[in-house]
This record gives sequence, structure tokens and C-alpha cells, in this order.
Amino acid sequence: MPKIKRRQFIILTAAGAMATSATSWAIGKNNKISPQTKALLSKLYKSSNGLLELDLEASSTRIDLRGKPADLLTYNGQIPAPRLEAKAGDTVRICFTNNLSQPTNLHYHGLHVTPNGNADNAFLDIPPGKNLTYEFTLPKNHPSGTFWYHPHRHEFVAEQLFGGLAGLFIIRGELDEIPEIKAAKEEFLVLQDFALDDSGQIQSPNHMAMMRGREGQLMTVNGQVNPQLAIACGGLLRLRILNASPSRFYRLALENHPFYLIATDGGAIGTPIELKELLLSPGERAEVLVRGDRESGQYRLLNLPYDRGGMNMMEMMGDGGHMMGDGMAMMQENTQTNPQVLATLTYQGSVSPLPLPQQLVSVEELPEPKTVRRIELSMEEEMTPGMGMTFTFNGKAFDPNRVDTQVQLNTVEDWELVNVDPDGMAHPFHLHVNPFQVVSRNDKPDPYRAWKDTVLVKGNETVRIRIAFRDFTGKAVYHCHILDHEDLGMMGIVEMKG
Repeated sequence: MPKIKRRQFIILTAAGAMATSATSWAIGKNNKISPQTKALLSKLYKSSNGLLELDLEASSTRIDLRGKPADLLTYNGQIPAPRLEAKAGDTVRICFTNNLSQPTNLHYHGLHVTPNGNADNAFLDIPPGKNLTYEFTLPKNHPSGTFWYHPHRHEFVAEQLFGGLAGLFIIRGELDEIPEIKAAKEEFLVLQDFALDDSGQIQSPNHMAMMRGREGQLMTVNGQVNPQLAIACGGLLRLRILNASPSRFYRLALENHPFYLIATDGGAIGTPIELKELLLSPGERAEVLVRGDRESGQYRLLNLPYDRGGMNMMEMMGDGGHMMGDGMAMMQENTQTNPQVLATLTYQGSVSPLPLPQQLVSVEELPEPKTVRRIELSMEEEMTPGMGMTFTFNGKAFDPNRVDTQVQLNTVEDWELVNVDPDGMAHPFHLHVNPFQVVSRNDKPDPYRAWKDTVLVKGNETVRIRIAFRDFTGKAVYHCHILDHEDLGMMGIVEMKG
């Protein structure tokens, strides 16, 4: 089947809780849409009258990827999954069915909702063939932003996300109403990578790929290879970008165009910040504006090479024999050395020049806390010969029966995240339920002071984050968002007590 390219989204209004987003596609030169493709057109579910309600099914689905059949894991048969949209104060009700061959669950990444019951509960287990209704209410002061949902059943997370299970969860609000941003054209970019064999099956990682974190050579944007994006001369383009890969880092640059950062994981920043490039580690999101003020033509959105460390791991693992050779070969195969094209931006038409917004949203400054905790991120050798490495916080691998950190509700704490990994591997740190602000890196103040839920901690780096524990008691988790590392032990439990 010829390559499919996305041209534009047309939002269709519908009664009830669901609205369908139809996409105009061009398939090769014939501009024909197959019945199979029609069935897989991405859907948008929007809240109505304060309720976002939908059926969501996880299953194995054969789809066309780069003109070839691929057997991937999907929500409702789609790559990426349906986009969900709600507003602060809305109730969310998702009737979820697990038709995978493995247990699974759902995590609402970045949402500030309760970790208890059938809400954002990472400890839920939904066996194959079973269903569960998730229901929770967003706080009335929940920030607007770009959030997402994906599986979080421990020991299956990396495999299921690598299979394709990921979708955007958008909270609409204050940022969307700023006139310049409201006038901008909006595009959603879900970045995913896949490793497929000749028959379209997902390749199983070897031991070394799991130690480093699995990556695939096929990089996609919204399930497509090099899709087309459009901008009007004089216009503004708002890109809402999600790194939904389990291990791959994206160092993004748009030819001859700067990015103007307007929001990070947890919502808007105070004023736009001009960037030449944008680094997103796994799980991170960003919103940027692009100005249509260049010569009309085509410009490539590039993924630039990035060294995330860990290449000396082979020496640390001793004489692994075949594991040494196979592991190094796979690492070298998936190590990017040249810029790679993710999408192409084309100038189409013209509008009266739109200015950049001067002010965005006021960002709260958290008070200096009395409590400071130190959390060391490391890779350690297993005591059992032949087991390789495990990943730990403060020297301990994850234990579902152990609470690692107890905090008091309505307090603020600083956590020092210290990467003592002997191989210098970078680790993105993610905290459930409560967002945080990055205070400093190696004692240098962070310039953004933005709300985040995932932060990169590079090799030999200390990152201080400031967390306000609000609204919800219960147990949640924090972990490395290189998801093989989480599955291999780099996760802890935080209990919030009233």
C-alpha cells in the first residue's frame, strides 16, 4: 500500500460526548482511501456537559505502516490512540477492555487526579479479556496542557508502549484563549519509534537492548513517516509535541525556523522563549509556536543526533559472550549519527501577519521548603551471575510491598535527583499525580521555572525539583521513563498522608 500522508484535521461537531476528527489524506498519487484506512482514521473524544465518556479497547491490530503491514498494539485500532479532550472540573469515564494477551492498565500521565480506586492507579491489574471502568474528576483549577495516556502495568510497560499504546489527553483552558494562540493553526505531533521484522512483527529486544532501553529504526509522527505540515505565510503554527517512545530521545530542529516555547509538561510558561532546538526525553511534552516569516518553500523537521550515554555498558557487564556481540550490534544499529527527517513543513497561502504573544500564563512560585530528600539514580550489577544489571533508586530495586517515601499532604519538598550511574547514562525522572518545578541543575538555577512531571537527569548531574503535594492522599509512584529501566527496577513508591 502506498505511503499515507496527513494533510489536515477537520473537527466535526457531534451530539453527545464524542466528536470525530476526520483527516484528509493523500495516498501516493491516486488520492484514494481504502476501507481499511477509513476504519483507522483517528478520532477525537471531547467532553460534553462536563463529562468525557468513551469505550477504549486495547488489542493487537494489523495496520499499514509505511505502506507495509505491521502487527502493533493499539487503542481502538488506531496509531496513535484517539485524542481525548476535557476541561478543568470535568468528569472522565472510560470503559476500558483489555484484549491483549498480557495484563495491562492505564496511566493518565501528567494529570493531577487521585491515585486511588479506579482513577490514576498504577497498581491496578486488568487481566486479558477483562474490563474496568475508570472514573475520576479533574480539579476545577486543573491547568490546561498537553497530557497523555499509556499502559503502566509493571514489567509490561516498555513492551506495550513500544507496541504502540499511547494517546494524547488534552486539557483545554486559559492558554487556549490567548488571542494570538487562538488564532494559530494547531497541530498535534505524537512521536513514536518501532522495530519491525520483515513480516511486520514487533522485534523482541535482546538483553543489551533492554539494559540500554529499546529503540526502533522506524520513526513516525502520528503513525506516519515524514508527514506533511502546512503553515500560511504570515501565520503562526502551534505544535503540541509528545515523545511517546519508551527510550528514544528527540532533539528537534526545524530548518531555518526557531521554536518559541510556550508550554512544557504541566502547562504554560510565563513568556515565550526562543529556542534553536528542543530536546524531549521519553514522556516529555512541549508546545511551541512557529512563525511563517520565511521564504515560501519546504522545511524539514529534523531529529538531530543525541548521546544519552550508556555506550560503555558492555565493558561493565563482563564477558557476556554472545550477549556482548549481539548487544553491541543492536546498539550500534540504533544509534543515530545523522539528522533524520521526521516531517516536512510547507508554506501554503498567506494571512495577515500574526504577532507572537507577549505574555502567557502566570506561573506560581513555590516557597522554599524545609524538607530536602536525596534520590540517587543508578545501574547496579545483579548478585546472581548471568542476570546482568538492575536499575535502582538509592540502591534499591522496586518492591510493590515497600513504601520508599512518605510525604505529608499540603507540604512542599525539594528532591535532589542525583545521577550516579557509573556508565553516565541519562535517566528521565517522572513523578505521578503531583507536578513539580525544576529549581536547579548542578546548583545552577533553572531559567524556565515551569511546571513539569518528567525531567531529564544527565550523567553525573544533580537536578533539584520542588514539589507541592496537594489535594490527594494515597500511594503513587516515581520512576525512570526509559521504561525498560522502570520495568527492571528503577521505580519507587511515594505515600501521601493526610
